[in-house]
Amino acid sequence: MVPSPALTYADLADLATSSTVIATAQVMKVARLKPEQAPGVAPGHARLYIEARTVAVLSGRGLDGGGQEGSGLDGGGLRESLRYLADVALDARGRPPALNKKTQVILFARTVPGSPGELRLVAPDAQVTWTAELDQRVRGLLTELVAPDAAPRVTGVREAIHVPGNLGGEGETQVSLATRAGEPVSLTIVRRPGDSPVWGVSFSEIVDQAARPPARDTLAWYRLACFLPATLRADAMIGANDSDRAIAAEDYALVIRDLGPCPRSRLPFAGGR
Repeated sequence: MVPSPALTYADLADLATSSTVIATAQVMKVARLKPEQAPGVAPGHARLYIEARTVAVLSGRGLDGGGQEGSGLDGGGLRESLRYLADVALDARGRPPALNKKTQVILFARTVPGSPGELRLVAPDAQVTWTAELDQRVRGLLTELVAPDAAPRVTGVREAIHVPGNLGGEGETQVSLATRAGEPVSLTIVRRPGDSPVWGVSFSEIVDQAARPPARDTLAWYRLACFLPATLRADAMIGANDSDRAIAAEDYALVIRDLGPCPRSRLPFAGGR
């Protein structure tokens, strides 16, 4: 299991956006599978068969467009008895971590059609140790994900254009972003004579010059910092001349620099976007 303090916001968002059910559970029974029963396990890890008791369902609806029809999970639809497989790191003596009936975990998973009570973790390490602090962080993230104005999945840059103003050093760069479902997202970078450039993000058809950058470790920040390309493609830049294109590239670089890196303590996986 990944220790909960090591999980970054991006780690949790990767897990949550790939899950259709997120629950806290109490471990009841653990059995280590033999190597021949656990193909693909990473070196230094073991695969466990775990039976657990549902403590609370934090989310039981398809998040981020990844829901399963007919899951029927609304906080009370998940069975009390759960079964699943999890990969865990072995200690120096080659032993898995001690899991007993006092151990509580948070599971990021999907239900298995036709197998009530069986879960499939969205990643081998998607069982994490429960703590009150982690529980609060996950609940805060889920609140962001289900908000009506939740930031959508960003998949890249569609186009960027810089329009110079009437005064020297004045201008505005608009960067239109591509999203998975075609939702409008745009970056606006404004330059004024004598001032440093300022930028913001708009998650609507209306481009707002008063928009501001998203706060770090929020869903909007995650969508941008973790999935925008580091540089603009040459064919994405629209401009009448090389100077305007160069300014657009410079303004985009400012956005990437201000967003900062997207730290993870675990590798992202397919679907974790």
